[in-house]
Amino acid sequence: MAPKKEGRILSPDEFNSLSEEEKERTEQMVAKLQEDVQEIARQMPGWRREHRAMIKALNDEVALSVVGHLMDELRQQYSALPKVLDYFEAVQLDMLDHLDDFLGKNEDSGPSAGGSSSPALQRYQVNLLVSHAPDKGAPVIYEDNPTFQNLIGRVEYLSQFGTLVTDFTLIKPGALHRANEGYLLLDVRHLFTQPFAWEGLKRALFAQEVRIVSLGEMFSALSTVSLEPQPIPLKIKIVLLGERLFYYLLNQVDPDFRELFKVAADLEEELDRGGDNDQLYAQLIATLARKESLKSLDSGAVARVIEHSARMAEDAEKLSIHMLTVTDLLQESDYWASQDNAKVIKAEHVRQAVEAHRRRSGRVHEKLLEAVQRNIILINTQGEKIGQINGLSVIDLGDSRWGQPARITAAVRLGSGQVVDIEREVELSGAIHSKGVMILSAFLGARYAGDHPLSLHASLVFEQSYARVDGDSASLAELCALLSALAEVPIRQSFAVTGSVNQQGEVQAIGGVNEKIEGFFDVCRVQGLDGQAVIIPAANRQHLMLREDVVAAAEQDKFRIYSVTTVDQALQLLTGLPVGTVDPTGQFPQDSVNWRVEQRLLKLSKQRQAFAKAEEKSAEQSNKDSA
Repeated sequence: MAPKKEGRILSPDEFNSLSEEEKERTEQMVAKLQEDVQEIARQMPGWRREHRAMIKALNDEVALSVVGHLMDELRQQYSALPKVLDYFEAVQLDMLDHLDDFLGKNEDSGPSAGGSSSPALQRYQVNLLVSHAPDKGAPVIYEDNPTFQNLIGRVEYLSQFGTLVTDFTLIKPGALHRANEGYLLLDVRHLFTQPFAWEGLKRALFAQEVRIVSLGEMFSALSTVSLEPQPIPLKIKIVLLGERLFYYLLNQVDPDFRELFKVAADLEEELDRGGDNDQLYAQLIATLARKESLKSLDSGAVARVIEHSARMAEDAEKLSIHMLTVTDLLQESDYWASQDNAKVIKAEHVRQAVEAHRRRSGRVHEKLLEAVQRNIILINTQGEKIGQINGLSVIDLGDSRWGQPARITAAVRLGSGQVVDIEREVELSGAIHSKGVMILSAFLGARYAGDHPLSLHASLVFEQSYARVDGDSASLAELCALLSALAEVPIRQSFAVTGSVNQQGEVQAIGGVNEKIEGFFDVCRVQGLDGQAVIIPAANRQHLMLREDVVAAAEQDKFRIYSVTTVDQALQLLTGLPVGTVDPTGQFPQDSVNWRVEQRLLKLSKQRQAFAKAEEKSAEQSNKDSA
């Protein structure tokens, strides 16, 4: 405040020159005006608040006129969802509180976590986790990589100025979210190769909700501030796909499995052959060819594919329904048809595809045949030998499978009734093979030594075997070799034998009969085909699906296949001598194979008794001399 006179501010000297009365009056006026100014200054913050409130009310009124009808439409559309209506109300109030963000008055220099060009508006975005069209039915999801995060979901992070940041737009759904209210298909093998995936899946199913949890936070590996999304109610059907072994193992070792997965569907891998099924299978082949955009197949090619399918099933009366293998065969057959400039796939093209696959994966088999041809691996397909026979085995290597003959020999001497499996003694024998050898000992005692001790020591071995041997499919061959050694009757080496026997001498079915026959055929072919033969169990006749060259050789009588039901029938073929059956008095015919075995065992028993008496007398004489 300053004194003023005639429109001019007085200087200090001019003010001091005034009369005391005038100076006093001026000072009183200045004091009064200062009080008025101070009062006005005290009221100004309130006026500012009132001004801002009026401006805000005006802005809200204008904003509501723009936004209100849009929000009302959303409220009407989602009127059945109270939580959504509450969210709309919160959004509307927040928009009114942050109008400057929409007017562009607030500037944010840094990018948002979600990558929005306007970080201030980031909170109004919607992170749509899952969307299902209402007319598409329940979702059916197959997750081929069922990791913990791919099942449960995850919260992603962005690196910003050296730190990890996130927001709700970086919440990502898992397979359980996508398949909610529907079906989720999982491969068991893939599921169990992923850490924590199985436990995470079980936790969600038991809780009936999906809770997104970071593995790093669970194990305190990360200290980053993260989001905690609300759990989502879960209503889902889980379908586990896999081999039967996984089902049996889970039933046995995981008690939660039986509570969560109560419906098992054990799908058949084979189809009955014949009748309408052949026609249906032919239609399936045509469907696969169209699906893969392949050439059409003529009737001969379809028949050849069906034959190969029966071979894959290892049963002439069954068809394999492993469609991946059939599709691979059709694709390769289509290639050979294209090489032949053929318009359709023919039987010859299917045969070429089968042979090409066998040739590509047959290197080891060819090496073994070469070793036989060069007499590195000793296999006789001509002549006769006592206690020596050709057994048959199957070798699986990758996607290749073939039969391999093996020489089996037996040696017999006086002993205490032991039949020694040399493979077992050196721990190269599996339990099933050892069981088969023990059955041989029981068979010998029951048939030939019912009233006297079994007094032999026999040994059996797979010659030139340097790997583990298992299975009982060689027990028939081993028994025939053992009986040949006991009877001192030679076995025709032009025969190979496969089959399992029981304690009654009955021949039982075995696996891989086609590969075993073809394996011996290949050896005979490199050594010279001359009427060789294979003896198989009669129960395996229905499984025969042999290669075309084997069938052709059999038709020309260059190769034969015999089926037997008892060990006696096999011995008849192998020795060419009468085997003999017991008469009403319990005796075998003289000079028969069985009679010779019985006489040899009786002789060994008497020799053992004689040795025992001699040792007893020697012991008594020794005691007398010492006395």
